Amino acid sequence: MTQTVIYKVRVEFGDCDPARIVWFPNFFRWIDAASRHFFVSCGVPPWHETEATMGILGTPLVDTQASFKKTASYGDELQIHTRVTEWRGKSFVQSYRVMRGDDEIMSCDEVRIFAAHKPEGGIRAVAIPPEFIALCS
Repeated sequence: MTQTVIYKVRVEFGDCDPARIVWFPNFFRWIDAASRHFFVSCGVPPWHETEATMGILGTPLVDTQASFKKTASYGDELQIHTRVTEWRGKSFVQSYRVMRGDDEIMSCDEVRIFAAHKPEGGIRAVAIPPEFIALCS
């Protein structure tokens, strides 16, 4: 089992559509930030450091599944509960629960890879360093 880390977001007026509801792509922007915040909070070095020392440039998204349960609007403070629910060889499943107090606003599961540059260009999945798994457990 891994740690759960909470990332807080205050919804601003500009995050909402004309109906005053958070425009759905903003949730994915916040979740992406929560993903990195999770690793930083667990002690994983910044990606520019892992790229220089290990060749790992980050954890790009390869699949996502989201469920929206309630709306959010400007002024709301959201808490994004983030954890890794499954470690695989070169990928992992990261799960999020976006909460407003006791109300679940959204849930999302993402599959991400640990990535490095290919010599010929592009990126490739690489094995997850065991020390990163240990830091996040």
